[in-house]
Amino acid sequence: MSDSSRRAYDAWHEPLASDPDADTPWYGLVRRHLDPARDLAGKRVLEIGCGRGEFAAWLAAHPAAPQRVVAADVSPVAVRKGREWAAGRAAVRWLVGDIEWIAHAGGTFDTVISCETVEHLHHPGRAVAELARVLRSGGRLFLTTPNYLGPWGLYRGYLRLRGRRFTETGQPVNRFTTIPRTRRWIGAAGLTVRRTDAEGHYLLLPGRAPRRLLALDRLTPLRWLAHHSLFVAEKP
Repeated sequence: MSDSSRRAYDAWHEPLASDPDADTPWYGLVRRHLDPARDLAGKRVLEIGCGRGEFAAWLAAHPAAPQRVVAADVSPVAVRKGREWAAGRAAVRWLVGDIEWIAHAGGTFDTVISCETVEHLHHPGRAVAELARVLRSGGRLFLTTPNYLGPWGLYRGYLRLRGRRFTETGQPVNRFTTIPRTRRWIGAAGLTVRRTDAEGHYLLLPGRAPRRLLALDRLTPLRWLAHHSLFVAEKP
């Protein structure tokens, strides 16, 4: 990631606080599909793109007791905030690191988690390949990213027609990710997708905050139009 992007993410994180509940939709999807015995207990766990660290702290404090939790983010400000917030709560190893060039040997981790990060990269395929590289054989990757096959994608098209740029709360890179595109990146990295899940349907009205339509999450045929997508992939 370029120095200008790093500085932009430092500025983006600076005014924000860690969420003590770590209850965003993407963390909820990961929690739903984690198998504590298989993915956490005695395992080496990496969360990269950890932001301000709330989910890494949740993982480290889990009753299943991982052997080690490493939390990394490209933003030194985010890592500092995570370290400060988790002090006394959970034992996490904090690192400043680039998801496109992970500073660990191949096969280091049993479980790798990346939430809402690859869509903010210039080279997401390279990043997914790095996630696969540091995962041991038989280990699992939990990857979440937006799915723009639904109303949010139409909103992006509407903004483009009006000559305006779409951003996610002002972040500098906002790629048009979809479930099929993300699946291709995972397959190209040599991983096998074992499960795909998605949730989050929104009513978008100009000038108003998005309104989530929870009832639509229960309609299975609409799942692939939901905004929040999760992939659980395994390394052969």
